[in-house]
Amino acid sequence: MWGEFMRFNKGDLVTRISYNHDLLFRIASIREKTVQLFGEDLRLEADAPIDDIVMVKSRDLEKRRKKGKEQEDFSYRLFRQDYQLMKEKREYQSTEGYYYEAQYFQLPAKVLHLDGDQMYLRKCIELYRRVGLQVHGVHVNEKEMPVKIGELVRKIQPDIIVITGHDAFSKNKGQKNDLRAYRHSRYFAETVREARNITPDLDQLIIFAGACQSHFESLIRAGANFASSPLRINIHALDPVYIAAKIAYTSFMDKVGVRDALRNTLTGDKGMGGVETRGLLRTGMPYLESGSNDNQ
Repeated sequence: MWGEFMRFNKGDLVTRISYNHDLLFRIASIREKTVQLFGEDLRLEADAPIDDIVMVKSRDLEKRRKKGKEQEDFSYRLFRQDYQLMKEKREYQSTEGYYYEAQYFQLPAKVLHLDGDQMYLRKCIELYRRVGLQVHGVHVNEKEMPVKIGELVRKIQPDIIVITGHDAFSKNKGQKNDLRAYRHSRYFAETVREARNITPDLDQLIIFAGACQSHFESLIRAGANFASSPLRINIHALDPVYIAAKIAYTSFMDKVGVRDALRNTLTGDKGMGGVETRGLLRTGMPYLESGSNDNQ
């Protein structure tokens, strides 16, 4: 029987027979008769009997990845359109509606992104850079996040913190309101509380917390501005980045409504929610080229 198990290796892409091959997973670890699975595009962690998984055929994998790429590109285009509108509004407000030749400058927000999945972290950092955000990404096991967050906040002094990784609700462990029925929600909530002990103000430090099927209510009560997952559904790996970008590129004079923040995400309000929050971007003028402001 063990010879059959050796068909699979860590990192292999598989689907589950019992779930009609609905989601694409990669194998995180192999035990005697079960495998630990991480969602390839969704922040979901699951266990499965080893005889319930099958390798993904190359043609099926190509179709899945093409569809996923189309969804991600569509979301990015929506964000770029939104960003352009925000930029035009900022320019108008900064110049009070008048045309100035002098250029303005911006004080960008700094993001600290804690991720329980190293591959997802790389994908997110790539998107942060694509949208022009300064990010400090750290790969941390979900259970270690509450212990490490304090030192990271004091060292990096971020404006935005993203606390994410993998999660899952298990009805075999309890009801949906029972935090013990979730893989990592309690660790996410503890991490949020530790960060809030340092910066209590919801407008001085913006926090997104959660992953697939996370206990939304406990994360908001702990002090997150935005969290997953109100209806306990799966969220896309890149969704937290779009939340962070929306806040980062909104003027500190404006508030960000929850629907506005979720508009460019792939999951929407079924998978994420939050409270209205002030933007973080500050704009100034004039912009001076290096060396042009020497004392005379």
